[in-house]
Amino acid sequence: MSGSSSAPAGSSQDLERALTAPGLVCIGLGGTIGAGIFVLTGTAAAHYAGPALILSFLIGGLVSGLVGLCYAELAAMIPEAGSTYAYTRVSLGLLPAWIVGWDLVLEFAFAAATVASGWSGYAQSLLADFGLRLPAALAAAPGAGGLIDLPAVIVVLALTVLLTRGVREASGINAALVALKVAIILAFVGIGAAHLRPELWHPFVPANAGAFGEFGTSGIFRGAAVVFFAFIGFETVSTAAGECRDPQSDAPKGLIGSLVVSTLLYVAVAAVLTGLVPYRELGVPDPIAKAVDSIGHPGFSLFVKLGALVGLTTSTLTALYGQGRIFYAMARDRLLPDVFARVHPQTRAPATGQMTIGLCTAAVAGLVPIDVLGELVSIGTLLAFGLVCASVPILRRLQPDRHRPFRVPAADLVAALGLLACAALMASLPAETWLRLAAWTGVGLAIFYGYGRRRARSAGSA
Repeated sequence: MSGSSSAPAGSSQDLERALTAPGLVCIGLGGTIGAGIFVLTGTAAAHYAGPALILSFLIGGLVSGLVGLCYAELAAMIPEAGSTYAYTRVSLGLLPAWIVGWDLVLEFAFAAATVASGWSGYAQSLLADFGLRLPAALAAAPGAGGLIDLPAVIVVLALTVLLTRGVREASGINAALVALKVAIILAFVGIGAAHLRPELWHPFVPANAGAFGEFGTSGIFRGAAVVFFAFIGFETVSTAAGECRDPQSDAPKGLIGSLVVSTLLYVAVAAVLTGLVPYRELGVPDPIAKAVDSIGHPGFSLFVKLGALVGLTTSTLTALYGQGRIFYAMARDRLLPDVFARVHPQTRAPATGQMTIGLCTAAVAGLVPIDVLGELVSIGTLLAFGLVCASVPILRRLQPDRHRPFRVPAADLVAALGLLACAALMASLPAETWLRLAAWTGVGLAIFYGYGRRRARSAGSA
């Protein structure tokens, strides 16, 4: 259970409750409509699923729907900053909560770094259209042909500064950018639909290339696991429940609304993308721009690149936001240093923790190639989602009389299906991704037993 270290409601250490249901939907769309559409759709189509990427997104949406119902019940019942960490702490105890919280730190940090790397790719492509190019040393991470990815570092630091100014200002800017990028995506779908080449959808499910995950049925599931990265924004909506004006009502609406809209947009983009360009040619950093170029509208290509920058900006913003709130929640339980639980007296944002996170994430974005980052985010997201599904039936039994403003229908069945689906998608990811997750978990356990456990017990949290 939560420790006594948490500040009482309304104290100076509480976050500002400024968000509403539309704001939560925009946070969800800001996180989900980004690298998933503008970068990973091409990668997943070219290497795993082909035109059946449509099915990969439907599977991802279905799994997220099952998890989303569980999130909605927990977010309305436990409206705290910390999302899955908070739910696991209440249902399973401090050690499992630490493991999932530590996992979420990895998930959000690598998500922000991955999206920032994609942002850099589109920004440099846009600059090249005007004859401007960065020196090679500043244009890519080590291992990708450069010394540091400077644009990725710059965008992370700029958004970190914005987040230290408070959730109200960041939410307003995010909502405006989300409206713009959804309009651009709808324009791409509408214009692209008029130029489709249906023959590119055949074969719809390419024959397996001889290894698990390389096309065929297994490729559909590998594609679903890889693009599951896109649904991290869904987790961020739940993380934001602690800053809602009316979390019992707003959180379920924000979760389910953002999931439905984003899944429909992903499926539409996947269908148009694979109907404009042969799927094997989509393994590029800017697949949407490549598809627009195939239509023959140079002006619209520039428009889409601007839209991609907007989309990737909001995805980076929401990932950094989510990580800051996870740090805040864990520090309030004294599992991390107290400085991460301090909020600025004017902005009511965890400014010190947010800035520390931003600096670390900027370093990762600048120095680690994008292909190493994406799958780690997917496995982290799936692990968190699975624990959310497990928490619902456990809390139904441990706290049957607790008020639940939203209840999952057929909770045991929905939770079991969601948990199994997450496990199946995790199993389809490569072994090296599991090894990296195990190494990160090992570091987290060392910190817990060497630092956090003792402090939490002294505060009465264990």
